[in-house]
Amino acid sequence: MLLLGGRFLPWLLTLIAHTRSRELFLLVVVGLALGAAYAAYALFNVSLALGAFLAGVVIAESDISHHVGAEVTPFRDIFSVLFFVSVGMLVNPAVVWANLGQVITLTLLVVVGKTVITVLLGVFLPASARTMTVVGAGLSQIGEFSFIVGQAGVGLGLLTKEQYSLILAASLLSIVINPLMFRAIPWMESSLQRLPWLWKRLDSAVIVPQPYPKDEHFMGHVVIIGYGRVGKHIGRVLQRLGLSYLVIEKDVVYATEIQQAGIKTLYGDAANSEILTHADLQQARALVITVPDQTTAELIATAAHDIAPNLTIIARASAESGVARLIEHGAQHVIHPELEGGLELVRHTLLSLGYPMSQIQPYVDSVRRDAYVGAQENQNPDSKYTHLDQLLNTVRGLEITWQPVTENCEMIGKALAESNIRNTVGASVIALVRDQQVIPNPKSDMHFQQGDLIGLIGSPEELEAAARLFNPAITTPSFPNHQTSKQSTKKT
Repeated sequence: MLLLGGRFLPWLLTLIAHTRSRELFLLVVVGLALGAAYAAYALFNVSLALGAFLAGVVIAESDISHHVGAEVTPFRDIFSVLFFVSVGMLVNPAVVWANLGQVITLTLLVVVGKTVITVLLGVFLPASARTMTVVGAGLSQIGEFSFIVGQAGVGLGLLTKEQYSLILAASLLSIVINPLMFRAIPWMESSLQRLPWLWKRLDSAVIVPQPYPKDEHFMGHVVIIGYGRVGKHIGRVLQRLGLSYLVIEKDVVYATEIQQAGIKTLYGDAANSEILTHADLQQARALVITVPDQTTAELIATAAHDIAPNLTIIARASAESGVARLIEHGAQHVIHPELEGGLELVRHTLLSLGYPMSQIQPYVDSVRRDAYVGAQENQNPDSKYTHLDQLLNTVRGLEITWQPVTENCEMIGKALAESNIRNTVGASVIALVRDQQVIPNPKSDMHFQQGDLIGLIGSPEELEAAARLFNPAITTPSFPNHQTSKQSTKKT
């Protein structure tokens, strides 16, 4: 399985995946798992579980492991339910009641013993005390593989059926208690911290990104929650603009890399910890939440709004329905990346089909307005953001183009004020290109020369009239397919 299967199975699954037959792919995956399990039992006289485990190890190392996992998830859930139900049915209540003291003792040995052993492993393993405490709480139960070991013990005559029943009862009790162990993590940490020598030894084997000292305060900074692909782009822009920013990242390894790169970083989960209290949100200029999970973003927005009610919060919504919820939780501006990307694709598609921007932009604006209706209703109509949006909507109705000054143009030699272009056709001159030099907002005494490239802004009709002034040879509309406008948009 590990030698031959490591090459054959990934090749086979990749080959079947290219057939694009979901049913065939699913059948082959299940058949390989069951076949490997049976082959391990029939040919090598080992347990079915070991064979299935080896098949899973091989498939997990392949390039299509995520696809396999997504396809077999329903089977995993069904078999997990059947497994635990069948285990519960094996427990004899009469035997458990008759040996209640032994069951409780065995449960305490499992819960307490495994937790203590796991936490103390932090002395030797490169992990923080916090990590080992969480892992210890998670392992404070008897796993499902122990049931298989117990069955093997019964089959070999090492355990009696009564003893196996006690193990099953202790297993079920430890599983029930396990959620309570996670709630006890703060208590376990505080108990360990009362033994400074042990706590220091547990934390000595790992390099954890250290939060900035409590006496160091930030002022006028932007807080970025999550430094993935989106957060990294925001950070680069802020860095180029010379703006101060602080990153909060929950991945300990990545947080260490960011901090070593010279970026101010706080390590922690902003949704489930006190890390936001150390980010000086009251003195921050803005908070940007880039995490893709909707629930996590809502928790962060709620906590940040409670700490700093006047802080500007920009959040990322994972779905259109999440826009209104994030606004309700304190975010002022919410962005739905899939919607914005889709609208941009629509805009470029219609432009390539020859539709003018004056027709495309109102449609795009209406779709965006409908999607963000919850955000608009909750925003202050007098805010700077709303005024800016109104200004952009107004400018989107205008066209920008560039017109060359041709040989027979009557404007050659005339000054900008003398030509009186704005009063004549309504368009305005916003720039002039001469000798490969761009002259923005040219002066009124600037004289036109042959070969100049004039930047004009106005409605399509006004630009048509202006084009005839600079190029008398034009007798048909200059923008039948909006080509000039598209070129000018790229230049602008």
